[in-house]
Amino acid sequence: MSKISVSALVVAAFRLVVAQNPNDAKPEVHPPLPTWKCTSSGGCVQQNTSVVLDWDFHAIHTTSGSTACTAANGQPGSQCSSAAACAQNCVVDGISDYSQYGVTTSGNAVTMYHYVQGRSVSPRIYLLDNVSNNYVMFKLLNQELRVDVDFSDVPCGENGALYFSEMLADGGRSTTNQGGAAFGSGYCDAQCPALPWRNGVPNTARQGACCAEMDILEANARANAFTPHPCSGTNCDKSGCGYNPYASGKRNFWGPGMTVDTSKPFTVVTQFQANGGSLSQITRKYIQNGRQIGGASGQGGDVITAGGCGSAGSFGGLAGMGQALDRGVVLAMSIWNDAYQNMAWLDSGNNGPCQSGEGTPANIQSRMPNTNVVFSNIRWGDIGSTTRD
Repeated sequence: MSKISVSALVVAAFRLVVAQNPNDAKPEVHPPLPTWKCTSSGGCVQQNTSVVLDWDFHAIHTTSGSTACTAANGQPGSQCSSAAACAQNCVVDGISDYSQYGVTTSGNAVTMYHYVQGRSVSPRIYLLDNVSNNYVMFKLLNQELRVDVDFSDVPCGENGALYFSEMLADGGRSTTNQGGAAFGSGYCDAQCPALPWRNGVPNTARQGACCAEMDILEANARANAFTPHPCSGTNCDKSGCGYNPYASGKRNFWGPGMTVDTSKPFTVVTQFQANGGSLSQITRKYIQNGRQIGGASGQGGDVITAGGCGSAGSFGGLAGMGQALDRGVVLAMSIWNDAYQNMAWLDSGNNGPCQSGEGTPANIQSRMPNTNVVFSNIRWGDIGSTTRD
């Protein structure tokens, strides 16, 4: 046997026993999703990108068999009492068929289904750079994001979400998490969730995964909001300082047959204007049927200003959100519903036209088992550059 063959066997064996690292027998296959980075001078250049499911969708099991290294509630099992223990005992399987978790791509569009064959899957995905196998890092200060959306099959109580999170570019890749971003690890947001796994290793200390979050869209066919959630260290603005057209009195702006007709696809443009290197306002505009709509507040667009986001002393304010956008954030997309509040904070009462009880998960699944959201034609770059077709 040659030295090269021996070395290959040693490497393969090492990968199977060091941490809950990728299982070579079950590789990850990322659905392609081309995106575009734009400049005012050079136009839009296609990026080599794909999507990756969150770490929690990946099976983790013993190196010597198929015994799960996670308990029924998703918590790390006895084999993973520490990162070192997981390093000895467990591997993580790749996912080759994303459709079983409700995710499909076609061209530049990704469709996410909440239910697959009668079961709730509620996927969450991130945009991945295929060259580095790290997350795409968006630096958005004085930039804009453009995305085409279809919310026609997203009913009351459901949330088709597209947002940015200040995650690590490599997903926390390390000797005990060699898969990193390529396996969807490293999630965090402004709600500081105490996740079972943190950066791909057991979160035995139950630490909150806190980081700045910019919600570009939390929406269904009946209501929507865009909301910055700045953080100062681990002290995050959980409520945020967002804009919801319905809550602002514009009750005929967003919905089927309304100004933004959610029964049909349309384009959402979000701009992050800076003044003196500090984020000064966030502006939202829409395009549908070739016509710029502006926002619920008028053709200038809906605006969130520094004055509406609280002082910088508590959570960092809008300036703090801008600092996160300047450091770099990761694009996340998900579809989910809310068993506790039925998404009333988004689409019921003063926030939207949905009726009490209309958005229960059971009602959604029985009435609209095909519930899905479509995001496509994702472009980002200099302000004004993403909509020059």
